[in-house]
Amino acid sequence: MRLFPLVLFCTFLYFITGFTSCNFDAEKTPESIVVWDSLEVTASAYNSLSWQTTGGNPHIAAWGDTLKPGLKAIAVSRDLIERGLDYNTPVKIEGFDGVFLVKDKMHYRWKNKIDIYMDEDVQKARQFGRKKLMIYFVSDTISGKK
Repeated sequence: MRLFPLVLFCTFLYFITGFTSCNFDAEKTPESIVVWDSLEVTASAYNSLSWQTTGGNPHIAAWGDTLKPGLKAIAVSRDLIERGLDYNTPVKIEGFDGVFLVKDKMHYRWKNKIDIYMDEDVQKARQFGRKKLMIYFVSDTISGKK
């Protein structure tokens, strides 16, 4: 009967201070529905090394984020930004576990392309090479009402 003291305490707070967050019958907030869109892109890999990046600190991405080992980040071509793959958009990549975030953008010359961040492991990036694959990105979030 561990719940009884909590209920008693919340009831006491409710009557003394008008505190209502202990109301166990309160209507739940509606859940959001995430809409994923899919797209076939050309994917390659990049590292945070000065000879692979544009000037300055190679660990600083285009929107100012610091790239650190283990970060699941991608860079996107500018045309993909216009299609909804903007800063911090969650992205699932075919053949990879987890969700990546858009943290960097590429030069204007690239089209329909992503670069997957692979720390400073140049061998791993070269081994990945360049390939066409599917990505899935959050294109909208809809508030579900009950």
